[in-house]
Amino acid sequence: MDYSLHRYRSACGRLDLVARDYPARDYTRTGPAPVLLLMHGLTRNSADFEPLAAHLSDTYRLIVPDQRGRGLSQWDPEPANYRPDVYAQDMFALLDGLEIERACLVGTSMGGLMAMVMNAVRPGLATGFVFNDIGPVLDPAGLARIQGYVGPSEPMASWTAAAARCRAVNAVAFPDYGKAEWLAFARRTCRENADGTVSLDYDPAIAQSMAGDAPQTVPVDLWPLWDALDAAPVLVVRGELSDLLSRETVREMAQRHSGPYSHVEVPRVGHAPILDEVSALAAILSFCKEYLD
Repeated sequence: MDYSLHRYRSACGRLDLVARDYPARDYTRTGPAPVLLLMHGLTRNSADFEPLAAHLSDTYRLIVPDQRGRGLSQWDPEPANYRPDVYAQDMFALLDGLEIERACLVGTSMGGLMAMVMNAVRPGLATGFVFNDIGPVLDPAGLARIQGYVGPSEPMASWTAAAARCRAVNAVAFPDYGKAEWLAFARRTCRENADGTVSLDYDPAIAQSMAGDAPQTVPVDLWPLWDALDAAPVLVVRGELSDLLSRETVREMAQRHSGPYSHVEVPRVGHAPILDEVSALAAILSFCKEYLD
């Protein structure tokens, strides 16, 4: 997969941020290729979407940012800025700088919260929405689990050790993964240091945004943001084993949405699907073909 690194300034003008730009090299139809903005979860980065990009990048232009404090993007010296409304403003700066007026918003976990915030601030931006294991109600069990692992940690001695740590934290979500899958997972979520040790690829200070009973990463009442999506095409992907997005919430999401709505549940996967699973990928490809082509 070929992509270029697009460097841009954060909305506040203080940080250097980076996004991958996959140019849809095989797109042959008249006009520019449809754009998808892929937004990762709390402790992830742009590499999280590599498995999905392998299936979409020939046909669609993919913009895949490292949010501030992750991947190649600069860490914010003010941890209070690690929250969805600030990230959303960074996304507007990214799209405006690339002169992209409309895009399908694909959000995993925190990225889905960002998509809802972006729609509330700039209605009409999105050609559609794909929510990956996220909705207007976040199960306290899932939040507590995330709070339990996010934050400072010691460097790991090797990639094998990094894979073991990823397994220890995420085995509940991917019970069928083997050694190869955990190593690939580690390669997407960690970075190698100059001394050969391996660290998680995010600013540990993002943990501050998840602290307490009412994390600032999560707006207090998300249903108004969901209702504001109105008639837009929506696909919801839920992991069968998810402890963050319940089936009850998914049912209410469907009932409260007046426009095109589809939902897929990924077997034997928790929070959050990688999106290259057979059922998830089929649903996403069908969604893109119907609403973006």
